[in-house]
Amino acid sequence: MSSAKRIDGKEASARLKVGVAAAVAELKQKHGIVPGLATVLVGEDPASQVYVSSKQKTATAAGMNSFQHDLPANTSEADLLALVAELNADPAVNGILVQLPVPKQIDPFKVITAISPGKDVDGLHPESVGRLVAGGGALVSCTPLGCLMLLKDTLGDLTGKRALIMGRSNLVGKPMAHLLLNENCTVTMAHSRTVDLPGVCREADIVVAAVGQAEMVRGDWIKPGATVLDVGIIRVPAPDGKTKLVGDVNFAEAEKVAGAITPVPGGVGPMTIACLMLNTLKACCAQHGITDVELPLTLPPKT
Repeated sequence: MSSAKRIDGKEASARLKVGVAAAVAELKQKHGIVPGLATVLVGEDPASQVYVSSKQKTATAAGMNSFQHDLPANTSEADLLALVAELNADPAVNGILVQLPVPKQIDPFKVITAISPGKDVDGLHPESVGRLVAGGGALVSCTPLGCLMLLKDTLGDLTGKRALIMGRSNLVGKPMAHLLLNENCTVTMAHSRTVDLPGVCREADIVVAAVGQAEMVRGDWIKPGATVLDVGIIRVPAPDGKTKLVGDVNFAEAEKVAGAITPVPGGVGPMTIACLMLNTLKACCAQHGITDVELPLTLPPKT
């Protein structure tokens, strides 16, 4: 019989979206301003098309303006950078998201650094990263921000917790480590060269797995009662000949040991898009110098 509490990312993201929509309505009522999110998709990758469509629908549902730019796969780097410059200069656009990956003729770092840091709702610009490291008011990458909100919603104050981040990517691992340091956790970063990873994992009160290896983290790696967030999302063959989605954690095993755990799907994933909406709202308020609108910086309580 399972003992872990399942952390419901769909329910949590729904709460956050309600909070964002309320703040968007307040912003419009008080100041006549509607936040605008621009998404840019280069090429026709099916997964990217699904992600971008979901982001646009969520923005519209929150009462925001959404601007979608679909470019052909053979778009030149210069043309993409020219579009980013236009969006930087457009006052109706408060957040810019260029869907990654981009085709091979385009340098993703050049694109990321071309986005105005104030409109960098993906939190990947070097200035955004530097502000996060220095502990000062950055727009933070959406997946780790969502993870932090889930952790605080589940555990409350994180001070003194031992946290293990598995994976050192710029998108999840590194920003997650700094977010948890800012919450006064004792943070360890593990990666492919870590010696005795299972032993390191067993010391952690919080485990954030973001390595992209299907069910790598076994149940006997988990400290009894630990909180486990599974960022991995991998499609693997299913017994019926179809495919299924799994994470980096062997859920069936870990659920018997952990105190709380996110499932895949339905855990961390839904929070990512909700946090993109929050970042767009925050960016809009910052660009206009607005401080009298209540932003949902933590998950609203359950009703």
